[in-house]
Amino acid sequence: MNDYIKTMRKLVGTETLVTVGCGAIIEDEKGRILLQRRKDQNNWCLPGGVMEIGETFLETVIREVEEETNLVIYQPELFGIYSGPSCFKEYPNGDKVFSVQVIFRVKQYSGDLKQEGPESFEHTFFLNNELPSPLNSNQAAFILDWAENRAIPVIK
Repeated sequence: MNDYIKTMRKLVGTETLVTVGCGAIIEDEKGRILLQRRKDQNNWCLPGGVMEIGETFLETVIREVEEETNLVIYQPELFGIYSGPSCFKEYPNGDKVFSVQVIFRVKQYSGDLKQEGPESFEHTFFLNNELPSPLNSNQAAFILDWAENRAIPVIK
């Protein structure tokens, strides 16, 4: 969690904050998607996270992917922008957010993929017809849109 969110939580408590998240659909040479199994919810999602004040969308996704996977991504292209009712989330501690999501597709990357980190148990590549369960409910739409090979950019 970045300082902005901590600061705002001190002011508004658990009330709904608007945030912007950026995530990456990282595809390997076999066309599989990289997913991470989160420690906090024990479900599968994309690498990514919340934008910090002053960052661009690209800076956010590049930073978050490297922090979570140890991969450096190149030439991210817009996959989709997601908003609406599915973007509401309440955390176990009662904090509420409405998080607009900007999702990128990445086919070029370098680095040694780390398996475990502060936020994840593991990172694994999956074919579109062999996705794991459970998917993170707030990210299932992105992952399923990818699996169904939806025309991009997806705007919801």
